[in-house]
Amino acid sequence: MGADATGPGVGALTVRRGVPAGAERRVAELYWDAFGRKLGPALNPADKAVPFIAAHLNTDRAVCALLDGRIVGLAGYQHGGRALTGGSAGAVLRAYGHLRGLHRLLLLALFERRPAPGQLVMDGIAVDPDLRGRGVGSLLIEEVAAVAAEQDCREIRLDVIDTNPRARALYERRGFTAVRTEHTPYLRGLLGFGAVTTMRRPVGTGSGENRER
Repeated sequence: MGADATGPGVGALTVRRGVPAGAERRVAELYWDAFGRKLGPALNPADKAVPFIAAHLNTDRAVCALLDGRIVGLAGYQHGGRALTGGSAGAVLRAYGHLRGLHRLLLLALFERRPAPGQLVMDGIAVDPDLRGRGVGSLLIEEVAAVAAEQDCREIRLDVIDTNPRARALYERRGFTAVRTEHTPYLRGLLGFGAVTTMRRPVGTGSGENRER
């Protein structure tokens, strides 16, 4: 299932569910470009992190935007106990070694966000830098909202860090409301951000502009 849409300066986009076979590396690269600054302390260096992410994707937990067959954006989500990015503790230790892997596991645990009953948790949006600000993120959010509705979820939840005001502005435009901010100044030096805001959007709200189903 997917949607075709157009946007200013973009041309025809196709929004589809799941990661196309063979596109795992491209998805991992986009994901790392968007979230590498946050995940770097746990998964650096990039030449190890990108293959690790690509090898442990749950490809059915994503919606992707394609332009001329090339993935230009994606949104991951967590539902039913599975998120877009996977990888067990054992996989981390095998990839990074036991000595270096243990502290990485502790850092990764800081990012764990489990859905409450009736929630679908978005893992964030990654868009090709050349297409940011052109409506791709909005298309992806609305497709995730359609997934949530089909799964009988009552709301979508996400977290946004204080160093990403552009993402927060996008979420607010798409119907999300901030409900809680957790200040973590002790993490600023380590992870580069000092606060995380939880936002929620009831399922069935928000704009359906630029989507055809």
